[in-house]
Amino acid sequence: MNQVVSQLSSKPVHCELCERAETLTRHHLIPRTHHRRKIFVKRFTKQQMTNSILWLCRPCHSHIHSSFSERDLGLQYSSREALLNCQEITEFVDWIKAKPAGFKPKSNRKRW
Repeated sequence: MNQVVSQLSSKPVHCELCERAETLTRHHLIPRTHHRRKIFVKRFTKQQMTNSILWLCRPCHSHIHSSFSERDLGLQYSSREALLNCQEITEFVDWIKAKPAGFKPKSNRKRW
């Protein structure tokens, strides 16, 4: 069974990935849209699903969601460590951490 540490603590000042001082958003490590799906109910407790969050700046949060499906996020990247072990995420984090507060990267996401 995948272990997820509850991270429902007070809101930090810095992004939990790039460590920049930014306005933060709440990222559910197990996407809320999948909380009722059998595979998630079998793997995680209700408390793990609702309390496992990261506080992220908007660029980090957007990059994560544009890089992975919600299913993959919940099954493969349900911890900070798992995200930071992904080369695509660490390359982005290393790049953005050198940028000034308020920097907004151009999105590579396709808009229809």
